[in-house]
Amino acid sequence: MEQVLDRADLAEVAACTATAAHRRDHDHVASVACCHPHAVEVVHLGHRALTVCHDCGADSGFLPYRQAARLAEVHRDQTRVASVPLPRTAAS
Repeated sequence: MEQVLDRADLAEVAACTATAAHRRDHDHVASVACCHPHAVEVVHLGHRALTVCHDCGADSGFLPYRQAARLAEVHRDQTRVASVPLPRTAAS
């Protein structure tokens, strides 16, 4: 029996997978300061993408891929000297 998932289910699975992979790949000890600039990655999923900050432990939610890439660039620039949280944007 083949199960068909709708877009919301697929987005949830993708978000959980991305979160787990990023926690595994870049985990800071609470007493250690974050990297500067923050380690930010854009994870492409078709025409959409997630901007993921390994240091904030946060993602932007699904965005158009160009918007996600721009957000990653801005967040890296903002965190060159001090930690600034990655903003969570509403999905478009």
